[in-house]
Amino acid sequence: MKLTSQINGAIRASGRGLMFIIGLSIGSVDESVWAQENQEYDNTVGLIAPRMGPGSGVPYLNVVTTSDGFDNFDFGADFAEPHASTNPRNPLWFFNAFNTNGTHHTENGTNWATNNPSFPTAAGDPATAYDSLGNLYYMTMKSPITGTWVVKSTNNGLTWGTAISAVNGADKNWMAADQTTGPYANYIYATMTSSTSGSGNFARSTDLGATFTQTFAPTTQSLPGMMVCVGPNVLSGNNIAGGCVYVVTNSGSSFAATYTFYRSTNGGATFTQMSAPGFANYVGTNVNGRNSVQNMRTRPYPFIAADNSYGAFRGRLYLVYASNTPSGDGNKPDIFCRYSTDQGATWSGAVTINDDANPTTHHQWHPSIWCDKETGRLYTKWLDTRNVPTNDSCEVFASYSDNGGASWVVNQRISNAKMKIDCSTCGGGGTPRYQGDYDAIASNKYSSMLVWTDFRAGTFGSYSAYFPDYAMQVAPASVTISSTDSTDVRVKVPAVKLYSHSVKFSATVSPAGNFSFSFPQSDSLTSFPDSLVLRIKTTNASPGNYSITITGNGPNGTPAHRRTVAVTVQTSPPTITVTQPNGGENWSIGSPQNIQWTSSNLTGNVKIELSTNGGASFPTVLFASTANDNTESWTVTGSASSTARVRISSVTTPSVADTSNANFTIVQPTVTVSAPNGGESWTAGTSQNIQWSSTNLTGNVKIELSTNGGSTFPTVL
Repeated sequence: MKLTSQINGAIRASGRGLMFIIGLSIGSVDESVWAQENQEYDNTVGLIAPRMGPGSGVPYLNVVTTSDGFDNFDFGADFAEPHASTNPRNPLWFFNAFNTNGTHHTENGTNWATNNPSFPTAAGDPATAYDSLGNLYYMTMKSPITGTWVVKSTNNGLTWGTAISAVNGADKNWMAADQTTGPYANYIYATMTSSTSGSGNFARSTDLGATFTQTFAPTTQSLPGMMVCVGPNVLSGNNIAGGCVYVVTNSGSSFAATYTFYRSTNGGATFTQMSAPGFANYVGTNVNGRNSVQNMRTRPYPFIAADNSYGAFRGRLYLVYASNTPSGDGNKPDIFCRYSTDQGATWSGAVTINDDANPTTHHQWHPSIWCDKETGRLYTKWLDTRNVPTNDSCEVFASYSDNGGASWVVNQRISNAKMKIDCSTCGGGGTPRYQGDYDAIASNKYSSMLVWTDFRAGTFGSYSAYFPDYAMQVAPASVTISSTDSTDVRVKVPAVKLYSHSVKFSATVSPAGNFSFSFPQSDSLTSFPDSLVLRIKTTNASPGNYSITITGNGPNGTPAHRRTVAVTVQTSPPTITVTQPNGGENWSIGSPQNIQWTSSNLTGNVKIELSTNGGASFPTVLFASTANDNTESWTVTGSASSTARVRISSVTTPSVADTSNANFTIVQPTVTVSAPNGGESWTAGTSQNIQWSSTNLTGNVKIELSTNGGSTFPTVL
């Protein structure tokens, strides 16, 4: 729902302060992999040139990574209310749009860019959809609000067609596309609340978005939230892909809404009313006639989706909504799912999706849903205060169901920072405050992408994240090597959020240089937590500073994450030279000694190891990581050896190392008592000589007396 485009423009102008430059490999899309409905697509696809960030001339993105290695993607600030879609023919292509005309797209899952289309006027409330051919449709309301515009792109928003008028009406609109190969393939469906009180409008395009025709005007639409989705017709022995178009209207009281469900089996030409249940009640508190959670206005929108997969729940229609538990003004909402197996005529009981231990003490609201067309997995995301005792701040949570909505997996926290709900600095007005009325989620076979408005910085932040997802870490974050050298970094997946597929890693360098990359064990991880080694090798590389970008990709390219390692190539190679012990020394066990060395062009700590077999192996680590300050005190330990050597190496670049030039000796010191040594009779009060001999011993000795045959020595002489 829109406030004003003038407010939105001011926010967008001031909200792009954070820019993050990420390199991009550019290829081409192979048309041969674009296949018929439900064909598996598990190869990383080619890429197209990125669209440029606003005013920056480069792709932009600020990746917010927490210490545990999970990412949120920050696009800057728009004006809330995003909608998102993903190309069914290319799982790496995501597109989202925020109020009023703030678009973001990626062709590789990590680089994002923007190219806002031109509308004659734009009042906001974006909705997006992809058809089965890979055409993208983007809808916004006209200003003043008399209907909607739709623009089409064949390349994920790199270029746009001319805006056309789609469906007439008043605030608010929605859109869906038939992504099947059925008789109504690639039909585009649009809904909007009518300007006539108590009614709504439905329009369809049968010519790939060139024109729209209104075919239906339900008389049960008075509240914002008229939604549309597409599913198969599997009743009465049918199995028609895209054979059902569903429309749900929202009417009655804002605090006791009626959801009226309609079904079309002829591509939206005509509709039949299926049911009109009263599932919803308050969402939070009645503030000036609006539902409010912590002074954030919210709505009991009925979100619907249908299972287009060929799995066990093909054809099932889903409804997800927020409503207070227990019902009534001032209580706290939960997220509910219901499903219909007879095309909306009857509905299951409510299944609570949020799994917090005390749901009546927390707010869960603002849900969005998506049903994956390949797997049938039903995704839901929402806002949640379960981790904030005062309930004044929230986080984004998500879950999914693989059994037709009957149960849901353990909820996962997706946003990686809490945000104050009542955001007085965000720019929304009213009481309760406008902070957006909906977010979005879209999926491919292996993962979904959540898109939401985030208030953590006191702005209408535009954020997204993958789910299921994996964390990614690299160490060290910086290395120094010579122009012909090699070094290793470790790439780790320390944790996952319900992610169970493989992750494959690759590396690139910027600027271009004589670098090569290899993974000595494997370039992929299949179980978690786990890690692998990336070997970075230079061959006559020019001295200077470089950035190595390490990219992780799921089986179809998603989820996708990147980390960087700063590499300094030095003119002269780094060196270490052991100076002591360097051969010929005799060091007694237990004596304090100084291990000494020199180094050049070397940063970071060093490791010191001991060999007792002439340097054939170094099984004993004396110091795993100590400062590179040319000396280290060591109290000699170990067993006696005449073939001892020390090796000192760089912790970050182990190939930079040196060993004692020759053997030194580790000796065992001895003391031998010669008098008294047995049989002597020494009279008390007489003066006697205690005598001994020693080997390999320096320093003073201590002399003690026993009067019980050596069982104890209580007297120190």
